[in-house]
Amino acid sequence: MSSLALQPGVRVVEVGLRDGLQSVERIVPTEAKVELVERMIDAGVRDIEVASFAHPRVLPQLADAEAVLAAVPRQPGVRYRALVPNLRGAHRAGECELDYLVALTCCDEEVSRLNQGSGVAQVLADLPAIGEITRTAGAALIVGIAMAFFTPCVGATDPAIRLEVVRRAVDAGAVGVYFGDTVGMANPAQIVDSLEATRAAFPTLEIGLHLHARNGFALANVLAALGVGVDWLESAFCGIGGDLWFPGEPDVLGNLPTEDLLAFTGALGVTTGIDEEAYARVSELARLTTGRESLDHRSRGGSAREMTNARWSDILRTFKGVTTTRQN
Repeated sequence: MSSLALQPGVRVVEVGLRDGLQSVERIVPTEAKVELVERMIDAGVRDIEVASFAHPRVLPQLADAEAVLAAVPRQPGVRYRALVPNLRGAHRAGECELDYLVALTCCDEEVSRLNQGSGVAQVLADLPAIGEITRTAGAALIVGIAMAFFTPCVGATDPAIRLEVVRRAVDAGAVGVYFGDTVGMANPAQIVDSLEATRAAFPTLEIGLHLHARNGFALANVLAALGVGVDWLESAFCGIGGDLWFPGEPDVLGNLPTEDLLAFTGALGVTTGIDEEAYARVSELARLTTGRESLDHRSRGGSAREMTNARWSDILRTFKGVTTTRQN
């Protein structure tokens, strides 16, 4: 166990099937998506964002949302959620068997119009109706807040704007919100401040984090969150997805890899209920079905278990140029 003052456990929400696959040009078959879900469940994943109800012309990779939800296994304790970017998407999602509908909002006007086709005021005005659709469907409402920490061409997000979006989410009946580090520029101080301020204003609201990898601070942000209390953390298999529509090298753009999140929390003694070794089967299938190499450190650099069980003879044979002879 870690000597750090951290919460004992945290829920991990796997978003690779939604935020990950929407960035992959290849159309992954419905059957492969369902198999990914089955492997996730086998590994202990219990919260899975399986789809987005965006218009199929906008995201053809996710056009089979209804088919996926009709085919995924239904097991006790497994909770499915789907993103609804607008009222039309909410109506589609309301016809499916879901535990959560995730409505998307934003802290920046221009990004909201570019990403959702509506300004912030209109998106927030639609929340109560989405909440009603959600309740009628027997599901619960979660509100995702994009640009919660930083916006391109603007800078750091005004905390007052973020808190007002949270208030509107609560008024619409949301049981939880998550703060999206949409362009991967959040830092630990922002994480702590946002969680503490939101918890003080809305003590019963569940709060999650959706972290991206751009600035290299993702796991530092996880550590900061675990120190003050966070209800769930969102991550994606192989780290795929994320803020690819903003400039930057592809190998530093993406979601927080689930593989690294599991290794990190495991090393700190923070429980997730997910078997890190079993989750490797998810990663393997994700690479095969997407044609993408993983961006995680665990599979590329090796796990602590693999390094512990390694032999020097094998290590030295693997790396060219390494020698046991001291060079003077």
